[in-house]
Amino acid sequence: MIDAVEPRWNLIVFVRAPMIGAVKRRLASGIGPLAAHRFYVSTTRRLLGRVCGDPRWKTWLAVTPDDYAWRGRFWAARVPRFPQGAGDLGARMARALSAFNGPAVVVGSDIPDLAACHVAAAFAALGRADIVFGPARDGGYWLVGTRSPTVVRGLFRRVRWSGPHALADTLANAANRRVVLLAPLDDVDEPADFDRLRRRISVP
Repeated sequence: MIDAVEPRWNLIVFVRAPMIGAVKRRLASGIGPLAAHRFYVSTTRRLLGRVCGDPRWKTWLAVTPDDYAWRGRFWAARVPRFPQGAGDLGARMARALSAFNGPAVVVGSDIPDLAACHVAAAFAALGRADIVFGPARDGGYWLVGTRSPTVVRGLFRRVRWSGPHALADTLANAANRRVVLLAPLDDVDEPADFDRLRRRISVP
């Protein structure tokens, strides 16, 4: 799937093919599917614009549904892609992180404040830790990174996703590993998250 001979740092952005009704469904329940689609497309493009050109790492797109890794022109053609594959979020992140021999970081595409400095901080943390997390204020996390594939095994076992326990469950699985927590950022999953964002910045 991925050539094992890659630069020392690899950033993996999890993206979903931006089809109306298929992205940001919880957000769409409050603002409508068209507005949720517009927000997702805009946020993803801005994020990729901030991180893809940085020479300190190579950026990859992990795409779902899988067949959109090879078709659809939703993102910059220069960014290599691979399919997320089957399973829940944990299985898909474990598969992506295990594909690289050295430090690798996964981020979502719905964190409006995420910038290159946050990615750089994550890779710097992996110089002294096995695992790094970027906590979200809702109990989840906007970033997870591992120093090597050997620490991925079991990391996402029995994690309760899309709720307030995701970070705590994952930290419990990482109990015997060196962990660094970055500063929290907000993702935008619910209408209340969107309202808070609109009070801070202009939202498309």
